[in-house]
Amino acid sequence: FFFFFFFFCFHTHSFTMAKKKSKQGEGMNAKLSLAIKSGKYVLGYKSTKKALRSGDAKLVILASNTPTLRKSELEYYALLSKTLVEHYKNDNIALGTAVGRYHRVGVLAITDPGDSDIIKSLAPQ
Repeated sequence: FFFFFFFFCFHTHSFTMAKKKSKQGEGMNAKLSLAIKSGKYVLGYKSTKKALRSGDAKLVILASNTPTLRKSELEYYALLSKTLVEHYKNDNIALGTAVGRYHRVGVLAITDPGDSDIIKSLAPQ
């Protein structure tokens, strides 16, 4: 009986923790999707760099498999322009799907979030 109780408690606890993590990821995807539908954005390395240099970018999202040199360069530009940087937890294929495209997206910059509160939710308190 004790073994069954311990086994049951352990499994339900780990199952609920896994659910919470997936909901947090879905929240990010939902906010990103709303920002894409209602706001303005640019896709790609060159366009993101231009948006950072001109000061139009409000948020930069980098896929997890973005090359290190490219990632550090964009982080440096974002630091100079005081722009938020979000490291997306999945690769460029999943980021492209989250944006609603059928191709890979390694880097994107949100210039106008529209109805989404993605920038407020990611801003440090």
